[in-house]
Amino acid sequence: MRKILILVFVTCLAVTSCKDGASTKQDFTPASIGQVNSLTVVMSNELWEGKVGDNVRDQFAKSVVGIAWNEPIFTLRHLPETVFTGAVRKSRSILVVQKKDTTSSSYINKNTYSRPQNVAVIVAPTENELIETINKNADHIISEFNKTDLQITQGNFKRSLLQDTSIEDMFGVTMDIPSVYSIGKVEDNFIWLDRDIKNGTMNLIVYALPWDSFSNNATFISEIVSKRDSIGKKYIPGPNEGTYMDTEKAFAPSVFPAEIGGKKAAEIRGRWEIYNYSMAGPYVSYIINDKENNRKLVVEGFTFAPAAVKRDFMFELEAIIKTLKFLPKKASN
Repeated sequence: MRKILILVFVTCLAVTSCKDGASTKQDFTPASIGQVNSLTVVMSNELWEGKVGDNVRDQFAKSVVGIAWNEPIFTLRHLPETVFTGAVRKSRSILVVQKKDTTSSSYINKNTYSRPQNVAVIVAPTENELIETINKNADHIISEFNKTDLQITQGNFKRSLLQDTSIEDMFGVTMDIPSVYSIGKVEDNFIWLDRDIKNGTMNLIVYALPWDSFSNNATFISEIVSKRDSIGKKYIPGPNEGTYMDTEKAFAPSVFPAEIGGKKAAEIRGRWEIYNYSMAGPYVSYIINDKENNRKLVVEGFTFAPAAVKRDFMFELEAIIKTLKFLPKKASN
């Protein structure tokens, strides 16, 4: 009997040790490094300096939609494979491009050298096939990189959140808004928050439109501009009398499908300006289909930062908006 008890004890100890070992491996994976919207590209100098490198830059350093100046979606850092060692392997977003005598393929490895991390690998036997494989898979790879950067950014918000319930009380939604933002204006069906940055501001606005505000797809963009301009004229004045925010007419907004708070939405990216005054900048707006409340909920971020790079400012505003959650409706008595 004593031998049986000892055997059971030793077996339990071994199982526990195995479990501990498995969790320890995960726990001790180092944290990934690097700024958001940055990408380490690992490929030979020959490929980087030729048409394959040009194609990588075309796909992964193309301009951010809605920003007038050419700002790349990712800041690229090229490394040949021979120096891809040590700390650089902990980069959060990595793209590996290799010409090998094998079938063309593309895949993403998660948390290979650090956590969280995406290592996208593209392999093909010829340069033309590499370009074809890059073009075919770039959108998916970019989406995965962006998801991880959004998660990192949103996690950083939680260190210090704005303690204000104005948005919750008026619209029945919550967002993780950093405490560096403050409430600038609260009016009937409209809330405006902002934060100071060097030589400018970052802004969030929230308002609701009737469910039937947009008649059909053919006139959707023009109706978006019209509704947005009416809100700007009513609630967002410029620096001088008779000036107010509207939509820059020379820059047609771009519209993409989206999902916010578990509901279908339209993502609109474009340029705002101040009517009769020299001020302008990019905006990203989400029109959310909130059928349960018979409304279109609109949440928009816009930046004023003359002569500054605006990509990361807009990315932060997007990250805030994508934390939005709808609160359950309170039961009526």
